[in-house]
Amino acid sequence: MIETLSALAEPNRLQIVELLRVGPSPVAEICARIPLGQPQVSKHLRVLRNAGLVHVQPRGQQRFYALNAVPLRELDEWLERFRDIWGARFDQLDALLLEMQKGKVK
Repeated sequence: MIETLSALAEPNRLQIVELLRVGPSPVAEICARIPLGQPQVSKHLRVLRNAGLVHVQPRGQQRFYALNAVPLRELDEWLERFRDIWGARFDQLDALLLEMQKGKVK
């Protein structure tokens, strides 16, 4: 999971993952949608592939990159442990805001 977080921490790689949410894309299409050259996009795709976040699907002369959901599911499961903490804090904030609206807290 640390490898997943590390790969996603870089903004360009996160943007590539967002682009791949809609489906597999070749490198040229990814390059056309983000402000990086082909060598930089290929390097980012290599990092994402090494982290297990994407896999390559050869189609004729092109290589299509697609998301691999397993690392994202693992990350979601890890984050789930923290959602309860945030949920409780948001509930406390909601209660405080209601009190403030009623004029009880100043």
